[in-house]
Amino acid sequence: MAVHYPHPIIAKEGWPHVAIAGFVLFVIHSTAGWAWSWPFWIIFIFVVQFFRDPGRLIPLIKDAVLSPADGRVIIVEKGFDPYANREALKISVFMNVFNVHSNRSSVNGTIKRIEYFPGKFVNADLDKASTENERNAVVIDANGQTITLVQVAGLIARRILCYAHLGDKLKKGERYGFIRFGSRVDVYLPLTAEPLVSVGDKVSATSTVLAKLPGLD
Repeated sequence: MAVHYPHPIIAKEGWPHVAIAGFVLFVIHSTAGWAWSWPFWIIFIFVVQFFRDPGRLIPLIKDAVLSPADGRVIIVEKGFDPYANREALKISVFMNVFNVHSNRSSVNGTIKRIEYFPGKFVNADLDKASTENERNAVVIDANGQTITLVQVAGLIARRILCYAHLGDKLKKGERYGFIRFGSRVDVYLPLTAEPLVSVGDKVSATSTVLAKLPGLD
């Protein structure tokens, strides 16, 4: 089953940036030609690729926990989930500036807690980014199981957007947020979850299964 969005090519957050970059490119190219406009073509192409937001296929796998972001797995370990106050399996996905930055729900469930924390902007690839950087945590009740998704700002990521609200019911693959310009998402799962990815693996939001957790819808 595919997940589609109102803006399947460019994320809604990107249209103002694409319009500005396109307008500047048009003016420079029209008045000065290719010799002066080629750097602005590069900027325009970068902006378009950064804000792309394609629909994705949901894997038909029982008890699947889907990746909430595109990127590279940098952590798979047991740790402490401070947002749900429990020991948990932690899987972190790092997004560079060339990844899709739309964030999507890993599971079907109801949001029971949302917390925003102002903080630093150190490299999101570092372990301390989980506790020191600006971040937004969404705690989900998925058929009695608790899943926590944490959007973490990075070195040049200066805007975390979360469109979910307390009590909202999310579906697997549903778009719930966006982070601008490089960042990460931490996923905290019950210890009964079985990880299906390893550090270094490249993953895609919605279409990659991070783990299996018995009892999910």
